[in-house]
Amino acid sequence: MTVPEMSVDQAIERALELAGRGGRTVLGIAGAPGAGKSTLARRVVAAVDAALGVGTAVQVPMDGFHLSNGALDALGRHDRKGAIDTFDGHGYVALVRRLVTADGVEDPVWAPDFDRRVDEPVAGSIAVPARTALVVSEGNYLLDDTEPWATLRDLFTETWFCSVDDGVRVDRLMGRHMRHGRDHAAARSWAVEVDGVNAARVAPTAIRASRTVRT
Repeated sequence: MTVPEMSVDQAIERALELAGRGGRTVLGIAGAPGAGKSTLARRVVAAVDAALGVGTAVQVPMDGFHLSNGALDALGRHDRKGAIDTFDGHGYVALVRRLVTADGVEDPVWAPDFDRRVDEPVAGSIAVPARTALVVSEGNYLLDDTEPWATLRDLFTETWFCSVDDGVRVDRLMGRHMRHGRDHAAARSWAVEVDGVNAARVAPTAIRASRTVRT
């Protein structure tokens, strides 16, 4: 099966269509680490808000469901942070379900964010008002076929998969890791050895997406 491909501009046009159709749309953007998911989500939200009014779209990242560093230390998983078992998958699925079913009922729904400055999730950081037409949520494992992640495909209105050349993706990751304190060697090691393992898990899930976006 071939998944339809869009450019970033076409993705923004599609997001405007989804936001303008009435009711609540919850869009999932998946992809490997460094694929540009967060950047695309921010562009989509900014474009929708500019066209239809501030608050029409809200970004809710899966990264808000990272386990805390203390929890990862206790579990012995800190050196694999970003792997699928370093997230609260059940909590994330529960939030997505709540965002879908709370349309026009609960105001607001509060979601966690992830603060890269301290490398920790922050609870109750993002408000999703009842009037929000488009919720954009991005993360690595939105199309994974294991539980509880497999439930997400039936909750999202659409899922997009960010596609990018591996060399570009690794360069982006190295830049990110260096901005947050790692030296060049450590940044490359993490991008290739830790993020690379996660990317290998994510790549085959592209076939389950509604559309791919070249980022």
